[in-house]
Amino acid sequence: MLNMKTKYLHVHRLRRVYVWELPVRYYHWLNAGAIIVLIVTGFFIGDPLALQSKEEAANRFVMGWVRAIHFFAAYIFFFNFLFRLYWGFVGNKYANWKQFIPTSKKFFKEMWTVFKIDILMMRGKEHISIGHNAMAGFIYFLTFWAFLIQCLTGFGLYASMGTWWLPKLFAWVPAMFGGDIMTRQVHHWAMWFFILFAVIHVYLVFYHDYVEGRGEISSMGGGWKFIEEEVFENEEHHTPNVVEKKS
Repeated sequence: MLNMKTKYLHVHRLRRVYVWELPVRYYHWLNAGAIIVLIVTGFFIGDPLALQSKEEAANRFVMGWVRAIHFFAAYIFFFNFLFRLYWGFVGNKYANWKQFIPTSKKFFKEMWTVFKIDILMMRGKEHISIGHNAMAGFIYFLTFWAFLIQCLTGFGLYASMGTWWLPKLFAWVPAMFGGDIMTRQVHHWAMWFFILFAVIHVYLVFYHDYVEGRGEISSMGGGWKFIEEEVFENEEHHTPNVVEKKS
């Protein structure tokens, strides 16, 4: 009876850890907003609206505005992406590129552990990461490559009609893909990759927040997570200029 009471009355000592810096959170939400706008306008560009009206064509510029919004969101997406590449070198340890690129056996072992528990739903010891776990980090690494492909193909298609010097730098891209048709197809496929990624990403965020209860969702708003004291000590957290609070 005593052992049972001890089991259920055990309370973890939690430490409040500042994980996601403000620039990372700005990047995340700006990127999410830009992708949503790009997907919605992209669907209309791929299948334009057939608007019937008695007005002069010059007064009906709906698709022109759709394309303009798409291009504006594309610039936000592009420069936000460049900023994230830069922040991977100057941000804290949780934003660093070491969190995304598999460079050790430990990284691959952790990926397999997370895959078994999260995807295959197999039983096993729960793996706790303060920042991204290895599987999430690697998926984000692949997503960054998808970002690059989307930027190349998008600006490659825009280069022939753009007036600014920046899109014209990508005029060589369609030739690399064999022409505008294939470039547009790759651009379209990448869009569906982002849609699939978004569905899985949102599901896993809610899943981990519900199962683990460590503030997974709110952390992308305020930057803080709640981590077990023993886990925090094992990861040897030494991020400079970071405040941690016990609770």
